[in-house]
Amino acid sequence: MTRVDVMNMQRAFKKNNINNPLYIANNGLEALVMLRGNGNPPTIPSEQRIILLDLNMPKMNGIEFLRELRADSVLRLIPVIVLTTSNEDRDKVEAYNLNVAGYIVKPVTFSSFVKQWQH
Repeated sequence: MTRVDVMNMQRAFKKNNINNPLYIANNGLEALVMLRGNGNPPTIPSEQRIILLDLNMPKMNGIEFLRELRADSVLRLIPVIVLTTSNEDRDKVEAYNLNVAGYIVKPVTFSSFVKQWQH
């Protein structure tokens, strides 16, 4: 996600009185370290987690991250919502094959985010 995307998400959470902390990783490798800890306690608590994932990330793109996440016996059940500029059918199919909870094409509104959890 871009810095603007992160700021928009933070604003939407605040506006809707969602006080859950947001942990921000700049790429898929960084996110995995935050989730796993890699020899240290994980940065992100293990309960009540949802991943908001951009497919267009440096070092490890979103699909590669999803493959790694789903292959990990500890992390594989974390719900993931893809927030991306990609409206490509192949990206959508690949993401849903990797068991994402939702796929939202940016720009994201809070109402489109909430709709993913109402079906």
